[in-house]
Amino acid sequence: MTDSITATAPNVILVMGVSGTGKSTIGRQLATALSTSFIEGDDHHPPANVAHMAAGHPLTDEMRWPWLDALITACQDAGRADQPVVLTCSALKRSYRDHLRAGFGPMTIVFLDGGKDLLARRMSERSGHFMPPALLESQLATLEPPTDEETTIHVHVSHTVPEIIEQVLTSLPA
Repeated sequence: MTDSITATAPNVILVMGVSGTGKSTIGRQLATALSTSFIEGDDHHPPANVAHMAAGHPLTDEMRWPWLDALITACQDAGRADQPVVLTCSALKRSYRDHLRAGFGPMTIVFLDGGKDLLARRMSERSGHFMPPALLESQLATLEPPTDEETTIHVHVSHTVPEIIEQVLTSLPA
């Protein structure tokens, strides 16, 4: 794990979950609804990480730490003191979320959750994404859902996108 980066970014709304939960779709629409910055976590993976996943291999922790640091920097760069930043990131382990929180301070988590069959179907239906459906099993095995100690809005992805956005907007802390 790398050293924490000094917190200078505003509050972050982390849209997290395994692949296929709709993080990108929900994150973009949430940022639009809030008129705030949006950071797509996948855009910050180094090419080696993308190639590794595209070949059907899960990332190691050692491969994730520099990516998480890049996300912290992106949030700090996009941040304004008066508005949150919406960030998408799988953030499967508590240690990853703790690292992000240490880097940019307060964080509200939108945990997108769904059943294995639904997620596998969604992954198999999308095109042009580097994450193959074969990695869903390893993501589910790695997932450490947020605990009561973390500020979390738990959303099941079987709902429509507008329903999910409404649930998140009405559940965001004041």
